[in-house]
Amino acid sequence: MPVYEYMCNKCRRRVSILMRDPKVAANCPICGGQDLSRRFSSFAVRGTYRDVYESILGDNQLTSAMLRNDPRALAEWNKRMTRGMESGTEPSEYDEHLERMERGEWPAIPGVTAPPTPPPDKVEEMNEKAERKKRSK
Repeated sequence: MPVYEYMCNKCRRRVSILMRDPKVAANCPICGGQDLSRRFSSFAVRGTYRDVYESILGDNQLTSAMLRNDPRALAEWNKRMTRGMESGTEPSEYDEHLERMERGEWPAIPGVTAPPTPPPDKVEEMNEKAERKKRSK
């Protein structure tokens, strides 16, 4: 029985639905709406966490952007970290937050504020420290 991903056009949430019978119309499990748009689904590729970490730490552009608190970098880091993990374990708002970060916005999470952006001289210092550490390995 396949799991399909949809965008509910009523509550504007991305949902995953287990389709037991493809002939039966799907309803949004959150609001019960029937106006659903099918979304492209990802799939998992198994790998080791070490490979993932080395890939991330070896990407200077990504690590520099993360040090600058760029939400797009955090979204990319998140995507790389979740590759190979079982899908369907993330919260229902996960995809919405990830899409916002990919657009360069911090997700609107009640009670949580975006991290402060470090001053440019601090970012440069952090980048140099990371580069020295990488060369020393």
